[in-house]
Amino acid sequence: MKKYFQLGDVFYYFVRVFRKPDPNAPTSFNLRMMHGINRISIVMFLICLVVMIVRAIMR
Repeated sequence: MKKYFQLGDVFYYFVRVFRKPDPNAPTSFNLRMMHGINRISIVMFLICLVVMIVRAIMR
């Protein structure tokens, strides 16, 4: 049960997404766009999470 509630991998993913990409890794336009959209969606998720927490505290 303890295995299912470990959040270390989730937080590591958030850090890894915003790191500078490896210069030796193959890149293409589609891959860059996919990563860009992924970054936007993570930022939007975090903003919405903060708004929901603030609204819950204000009640």
